[in-house]
Amino acid sequence: MLAKLTQSRRIYYKSLASLLVILSLLTLASCQASLQKSEKETNSEQWHAGFAQMLTSQWEEVEQINKPVARHEASLVAHDNILYLLGGRRVNPTNVFNPITATWKLGAKPPIEVHHFQAVSFDDGIYILGAFTGGWPNEIPIDRVIKYTPSTDSFTFTHTIPESRRRGGAASVVYQNKIYVIGGITEGHMRGTNAWFDAYDPRTGKWTRLADAPNARDHLQAAVYDHKLYLLGGRRSSQATKQGFELTTPYVDVYDFRTDQWSSLPESLNIPVQSAGNMAIATDYGLVAGGGESGSQRAAHDEVFLFSPEKQSWTQLGNLNRGRHGTGFAMVFVDGNDYIYTVSGSGNRGGGPELVSAERFKLP
Repeated sequence: MLAKLTQSRRIYYKSLASLLVILSLLTLASCQASLQKSEKETNSEQWHAGFAQMLTSQWEEVEQINKPVARHEASLVAHDNILYLLGGRRVNPTNVFNPITATWKLGAKPPIEVHHFQAVSFDDGIYILGAFTGGWPNEIPIDRVIKYTPSTDSFTFTHTIPESRRRGGAASVVYQNKIYVIGGITEGHMRGTNAWFDAYDPRTGKWTRLADAPNARDHLQAAVYDHKLYLLGGRRSSQATKQGFELTTPYVDVYDFRTDQWSSLPESLNIPVQSAGNMAIATDYGLVAGGGESGSQRAAHDEVFLFSPEKQSWTQLGNLNRGRHGTGFAMVFVDGNDYIYTVSGSGNRGGGPELVSAERFKLP
């Protein structure tokens, strides 16, 4: 009898212990879920507060020590929190800007005239692909990749671009150790706008032809946000038909790297102001696009917009102090904040006046 009672107690206590373990696990899971929900709500609140702050921020002119070489059809890129202004019409020296001291210094000249490109930072260098050399309107696509190495202040030709994929006025982005080149035009400003899409491995030189984008365009910009590539602005240059500025592209094309699929946003989400030779960059709050030139006005555009993939909407931000085209947006960290900078460019459509001014936009 006593043995049976002892066994019953053992079963009871074992069952009770198991029940307590289950209750503890359920409580822990509930706490973790509540914590995750709280963190998600906090992150969402912070994101919306930051988004609202962007809408009130304004572009401010930057007081510069020394000045960059005036130029347009160049590219501005950040590398290791330093700004580099490269290329442009003529053979210009590289201008190097320290945003902490607001000081410019001169760097090396490229081996040839190089213009109409979107430079990208990768590993220890800055890469130039999809660029032109020569004069308007019969510019020639450059046949090799050009690398600028900041640590040695030197330019080198690296890999040869396949003859059938050479063009200028293309966009470039970096994604998972490859450089992607999109769009462009093969025959200067005369004709030959395309929708080509290529992957280039700068470590091996391998060039891979990918599926064309939905819309052909040149003088465009591209940016990557949340594993998706966005094409913004651009046009179909056709000086052969005297339509050098008019054929701007309103559509926003999107490539999803995870699904290997192209799509275009609905026409209701076309870029608000059509322009080419514009600037674009990805931020934590979406894609910022602005500036450029078009056939609708002589002055370069000063409008700037934010596209939020989360909200699926465009919102106008503060205008540039000086409309410009043929340069870029680049982001650096200064005094505890991220800033978007833009420098130089042309103040009117076409080739001038070439600017030396710089301005920046504070991010939340």
